Amino acid sequence: MKYTNADVALMARMMRAEAVGEGKQGMLYVGNVIVNRAAADCLDFTDVRSIRDVIFQVQGGNYSFEAVQKGNLFYSPAREMEKRLAERNLKFWRMHPAKYALWYFNPFGECPPTWYGQQFTGRYKNHCYYEPVAGTCASVYR
Repeated sequence: MKYTNADVALMARMMRAEAVGEGKQGMLYVGNVIVNRAAADCLDFTDVRSIRDVIFQVQGGNYSFEAVQKGNLFYSPAREMEKRLAERNLKFWRMHPAKYALWYFNPFGECPPTWYGQQFTGRYKNHCYYEPVAGTCASVYR
């Protein structure tokens, strides 16, 4: 995936805002989802081709990532460690349960087996990860 230094910093800020409490591994999983959305040409992600498009995507009148609207962490400059993690994702680091995930959320309880019809792939600390149902999004499995 092509990216700029601005993409790295933007993605690092989002990874921190969404998962700083889950440590480096949790932030890397969020990074997986961001990269997967930029690579996916299906479902809700046919019009997002860049990191910026993914992070500022609006769906149903709201930003896809809550931190864009509500997060002081998102609007603080990225630190070097966070940038290194983001760049690792952008160079195509992937790992289960977010390896092919396009969605995640914090359910404040057990992870449901599906979320908006998509299959549960696993949980890491507070976040449940979901990937597209087989046959619906081949571009994410490249």
